[in-house]
Amino acid sequence: MSGYEGDRLPCIARTSLEDFFSGQARDMGDGGGRHGSFVTLRKGGDLRGCIGYMAPLDTLYRQVYALARQAAFHDWRFPPLGEDELAKVRIEVSVLSPMKDIACLDEFVPSRDGILMTCRGHRAVFLAEVADETGWTKDEMLAALSRKAGLPPDAYLDADASFMTFTSEVFHEV
Repeated sequence: MSGYEGDRLPCIARTSLEDFFSGQARDMGDGGGRHGSFVTLRKGGDLRGCIGYMAPLDTLYRQVYALARQAAFHDWRFPPLGEDELAKVRIEVSVLSPMKDIACLDEFVPSRDGILMTCRGHRAVFLAEVADETGWTKDEMLAALSRKAGLPPDAYLDADASFMTFTSEVFHEV
């Protein structure tokens, strides 16, 4: 751990959602240091929302509190979370290492690394967990990353494509 209590993070995210539905708001304070992070919501094992920041914009506790609401209500892939769904949702918080430029894709190891691709003005990211969840090969993952960026599946082979990797520590709700 690096200045944060990881097991506390999913509780902060749930508190944020409970506070939203009850009309409350609280300041989580300066705790947790400064880290990039993602909040992922799952319902019945399926993705229900996921939003994050690659680099810290606030203290980790405040950032997780805000990201929980973003994942629940502003992930364009899903309708806003209903209050009746809250009890059925499981929360994961991923705390990211600093980003690292890589010179070639041989340096990217799925399951160990998350990856950010930038190409032709488009960007997309996958957390390291995506490789395990999908069972994709490295090439399948990179093709899916290209499509997620709104590009053809082979865009990751483009000479203009650049990549950064990172690791993440994932904390699940108990």
